[in-house]
Amino acid sequence: MPPATSNEPSDPIAEVLDTLRGSRRVANNIVHWHTIPPQPARYAPFPEHLAPALRAALEKRGIDRLYTHQAEAIERTLAGEHVVVVTPTASGKTLCYNVPVLQRLIERPEARALYLFPTKALSHDQYQGLYDLTQDIGRDIKVYTFDGDTPAAARRSIRAAGQIVVTNPDMLHTGILPHHTKWIKLFENLDTVVIDELHQYRGVFGSHVANVIRRLRRICEFYGSHPRFICCSATVANPAEMAEGLVGEKFALIDNNGAPRGERVLIMYNPPVVNRELGIRASSVKEARRVALRFIERGLQTIVFARSRVRVEILTTYLRRALAKMGADTRRVCGYRGGYLPNERRDIERGIRDGDILAVVSTNALELGIDIGSLQAAVLCGYPGSIASLWQQGGRAGRKQQTAVMVLVGNSSPIDQYLMENPQYLLGASPEHGILNPDNILILADHLKCALSEIPLRDGEAFGPAHPAAILEYFEQQRIARHTGGAWHWSSDSFPAESVPLRTSTAQNFVIHNTSDNNRVLGEIDYDSAQELIHPQAIYMHQGRTYYVDRLDWDGRKAYVREVKADYYTDAIDKADLTVMHVDETEEWKNVATTTSTKSRRDDRFQPATSVAGMDRNHTASPGGTAESGPFHPILSRNFGDVRVDIVVPKFKKIKFETQETVGYGDIDLPQYEIHTQAAWWTIKPETKEWLEKQGLDLGGALKGLAWLMGNVASLYVMSDPRDLVPVAMVRSTFDGMPAIYLYDRFAGGVGLARRAFGLDRQIFRAALERATHCECKEGCPACVGPSLEMGERARSSAKALLQEILK
Repeated sequence: MPPATSNEPSDPIAEVLDTLRGSRRVANNIVHWHTIPPQPARYAPFPEHLAPALRAALEKRGIDRLYTHQAEAIERTLAGEHVVVVTPTASGKTLCYNVPVLQRLIERPEARALYLFPTKALSHDQYQGLYDLTQDIGRDIKVYTFDGDTPAAARRSIRAAGQIVVTNPDMLHTGILPHHTKWIKLFENLDTVVIDELHQYRGVFGSHVANVIRRLRRICEFYGSHPRFICCSATVANPAEMAEGLVGEKFALIDNNGAPRGERVLIMYNPPVVNRELGIRASSVKEARRVALRFIERGLQTIVFARSRVRVEILTTYLRRALAKMGADTRRVCGYRGGYLPNERRDIERGIRDGDILAVVSTNALELGIDIGSLQAAVLCGYPGSIASLWQQGGRAGRKQQTAVMVLVGNSSPIDQYLMENPQYLLGASPEHGILNPDNILILADHLKCALSEIPLRDGEAFGPAHPAAILEYFEQQRIARHTGGAWHWSSDSFPAESVPLRTSTAQNFVIHNTSDNNRVLGEIDYDSAQELIHPQAIYMHQGRTYYVDRLDWDGRKAYVREVKADYYTDAIDKADLTVMHVDETEEWKNVATTTSTKSRRDDRFQPATSVAGMDRNHTASPGGTAESGPFHPILSRNFGDVRVDIVVPKFKKIKFETQETVGYGDIDLPQYEIHTQAAWWTIKPETKEWLEKQGLDLGGALKGLAWLMGNVASLYVMSDPRDLVPVAMVRSTFDGMPAIYLYDRFAGGVGLARRAFGLDRQIFRAALERATHCECKEGCPACVGPSLEMGERARSSAKALLQEILK
């Protein structure tokens, strides 16, 4: 229960907290109330050798000393070390790189610095603060942003005179590195590279950016420069490892946060159970609306985070309807997400800063440090997928040391319910590992093409961990590279960087045209989301308005919509078929339990596994296979390898606003697509079926329930969105005819998520068992093994029994 009510609330925040405590409807659903006390600042003096002009500029801004982490970062950077700074949101990380960069430019005006921010908006935001600081110094330090919006006339002067170039990885990839001969002054004198928001560079994006950094360092070496790197990150378990994986150098870790912090209140709100037998809880979207309105009604500027673009639009619609009932201006509530046009996003950011917008509903697009002023409350509709993201989103409120409130509204997923039962997971040291895989063969090959087009690759020169001879020979067969004069040369007329996107599987987005407004461009959607969001007959939502998709021009990458008043939205249903292509690694499960490794490498491409633990290829027990003494081990082996996944989106359902009831279905006729990726899988002994049936249990239900659990809780350990690691259960695998559970990496080629799950499977199984054990439902629900109507009446008991035996 929350702490007792105070009698005299001192401010609007306190008033809202009192109403939350005092309302039985709300208080009964608060499962954890944690107050993080304010923290005083810890200071250190300026470095003795700091330039007087820089010191004066800082003092003019009221900064007469540094926080301890700032002082350490500045000293170690100026001493020539690569550093990674890991401190909370709003702790002054910006000075950790601005001060040493400006100091070096004062000492050596010909030096250059490159700032990389993950988004264009953040680049522009940080540029303004840096520019203002250089003006206060009184030196003619040239600071420029360089991105797709930079006018052509300004680009030449930026290349010639820019001392600090502020950009993003996408522009570095396509607009700077391929044209390095025009940037000679930058690359000859590059002294410092700043990479902010390091924790964002994970998964497929981080794997691409690591290769971009390889290409950057290669070009710097060609021109004779060896820049130092300064990285800044939110809290993750392996920040130094992430920085080293991204850059390829050893880093000094700085995590002794000296910044002050105002009081923070974390409230964990679990929607009430509306059907205890089925374990169904009230909608997290509607409960998030209820909580957010408590703050909005008192005029407190609030940000609401939602997990998907669809939920952003639904919440925006709900909150605008609520404001209309109060007689307030509905324009004071706005949505914010990818797909909005740049000018619209800038207007929303300005409205939040100026106070014109009272509430904004956003995806993680506003998670980063874009200046939107000081909000007072953050409501998170569902766990955002990582602890780092949770604290980043919560940190958007209370950025000026005042009391701030973060409310996490859980949903019915296993991961959210696990956290509602285990709040200490969020409050302790982060267990999350940021994962990237720059040596993914598809990503590596794409960037090797780019590297060849920039500078020939010498014989024996590594790109990544080794010289990629096999890939180069393949390029030669494709007639896009040739070997001559002791080096490999690019032999195509194209710029390969233009066709290599860093964030998605394809460079082409779909443009959405509003036919009810003279075909005006309404927004855009990435290729990977198009089949789910803008298929024919879909309801596309934008700022709370609903649009009907009349036509999708797949080849032309265009969707045509018209505004309608719909009382429902649509949700696409996809179907995936998985085929094992190659087994890279297999290990007998009983040896995992006893820590005795029997790993073996496999080169038998497209062939079933040879005998493991006494089972032959026909999967019948060998004479000693089931007679051995000791406990019954349901898992035969754990495996890792390459798979192909064929995905089709055949249907969609119509879901009514407010009631969330399904009111109809429709067919989708769009092309099937396939991805080649990596998977971890666990092969189950065939005799497990008989073992379960003797207890009145069911193998099919056990596998489906366990897959549902694993697909959700695994993301707690691999720092990924639950949608990025996809579970598949098979009673009879198409690979070897055995029962199996697969977790495959949703990104082509794999980015290390399945590999990490393979290494942490016992922890994942333990978390799954805890969720299956403590759920309040009877037979299964979305919060544990999945809905009982879909998984079967015995799914929960069967999955629980299977997990208990696995972990004995």
